[in-house]
Amino acid sequence: MTERRERLAVVSGGGTGIGRAIAARLAGDGYRVVVLGRRAAVLEEARAQIERSAGPGAVVPLAGDLADPAAVERVAARIAGLGPVDVLVNNAGAIITPPEDDGLAALAASWRRDLDTNLLTAVLLTTALQGVLRRPGGRLVVISSAAAQRGGAGPHSAGSYAAAKAALHGWAFGLARQLGPDGITVNVLAPGYVVDTEIFGADWNEEFHARKVADTLVGRAGTPGDVAEAVAYIASPAAGYLTGQVIGLNGGAVLGR
Repeated sequence: MTERRERLAVVSGGGTGIGRAIAARLAGDGYRVVVLGRRAAVLEEARAQIERSAGPGAVVPLAGDLADPAAVERVAARIAGLGPVDVLVNNAGAIITPPEDDGLAALAASWRRDLDTNLLTAVLLTTALQGVLRRPGGRLVVISSAAAQRGGAGPHSAGSYAAAKAALHGWAFGLARQLGPDGITVNVLAPGYVVDTEIFGADWNEEFHARKVADTLVGRAGTPGDVAEAVAYIASPAAGYLTGQVIGLNGGAVLGR
């Protein structure tokens, strides 16, 4: 028998890593969770895994390219049919795409891809769902990166990735001002080094891991579960007075300002 779930959450990039952990945490809290991403098979795998713990009907997988306005309109229409959105987590994103050559045209194409993936996806999805966010009480969470706070360095966070994530901050501040009178909070969560994600891929090695851990004050890497726990608090009724903030979740690698 499918459990009836009154609250609705939407998690972009919900098929793997941090997004999947967030979706699982919210499903465990009793939300019906829509997981969004480009790969239908990956989303279906996430649904099956999460529902083994949360029960049938906890997860709704919807595939689509969130950088494509037409695809966003399609998934937004499906989501609107499920009821008001209590929590929207903009987690979709990816690490930088290296330019194909040294020319400016290749550089421009690379930046556009990364801005589309890490910034435009959030802007389009949020705009499409803005009318169905619960009023009052809606929660909008934007997943950024420590790279936005300290600048990118090296192949994983330089240039376009850090710039796109930093752009999310100013955009979210404006949304917080706009949506606050409706009782909707908007906050940015900026994780540092988190293991068990697809971001680092084949470039990950023990030396890289050791350097990242050494940057922290707590002597360990973050986990997708750490991010999910923070999102669960931001999404909760207890966080109703928290809005317009960038919250660093990095083990002290980047100190607050």
